[in-house]
Amino acid sequence: MLIKTLVEDTSISPELCSEHGLSLYIEANHRKILFDTGASNLFLQNANKLGVTIKDVGIAIISHGHYDHGGGLRTFLEENEKACVYLHKEAFDPYYSILCGKDPDNAGIDPSLKIHGRVQLTDGNLLIGSEIELFSGVIGREFFSSCNDSLYMELADGSIVKDDFRHEQNLLIREAGKTVLIAGCAHNGIVNIMKHVYDKHGSYPDYVISGFHLMRTSTKRSEAPVVIEGIAQFLKSTESKYYTGHCTGLDAYHLLKEVLGDQIQYLATGTIVEI
Repeated sequence: MLIKTLVEDTSISPELCSEHGLSLYIEANHRKILFDTGASNLFLQNANKLGVTIKDVGIAIISHGHYDHGGGLRTFLEENEKACVYLHKEAFDPYYSILCGKDPDNAGIDPSLKIHGRVQLTDGNLLIGSEIELFSGVIGREFFSSCNDSLYMELADGSIVKDDFRHEQNLLIREAGKTVLIAGCAHNGIVNIMKHVYDKHGSYPDYVISGFHLMRTSTKRSEAPVVIEGIAQFLKSTESKYYTGHCTGLDAYHLLKEVLGDQIQYLATGTIVEI
């Protein structure tokens, strides 16, 4: 399995630009997959520099309905003429970031794309072949990050309430006896997502690639150290190997690293992972 990081908040090279967002190109099981598109068309620019041909992608997945993961979706649909794009059925609903004393900022993705002919809406679990699985419905709230507090969603009646992240879906890929979990922000909590996988499959994934949403984007402040410590101790117990970046934040990453050591690595634009 080959994974190239097309977009992340930081970069390994000045030749590769970065933005607040995530986009991963994956080759697995003879398939070419795009997981998230970042916030803009930057994923396409970096793909060209990293030797990735977006036109050849056969499957695209948007992890949830926030702009920093689906903002480049229109660009993808214009560049690629064949791939099905999988999003949760509620990913196109209105989502907002609301900071204390300020008006709501749109945090969603272009709702007009919902009716695009290659967009397929998901709900619960979906198997793509026998080795690729999408799942949502993570309901646990252990070590739930307070960095979610500024995120809201609009209901059908027009009321605005705290986002419950029902629109978040995650990807499991099995290849050559290894299982890889790929998530976007893990808004539902990486601990809860991992436990969901264990409850369903009886084991933890061998590798995990995900943001952990332990940083407030607006202030760059991290989650409380005691929460990060609890997450780190759980992750260490799984014996999985982790790659994280994006909304985890560097301060939180360093605290995780103190506990996990070589079990965790930082992901940046241009990072290539081979499994």
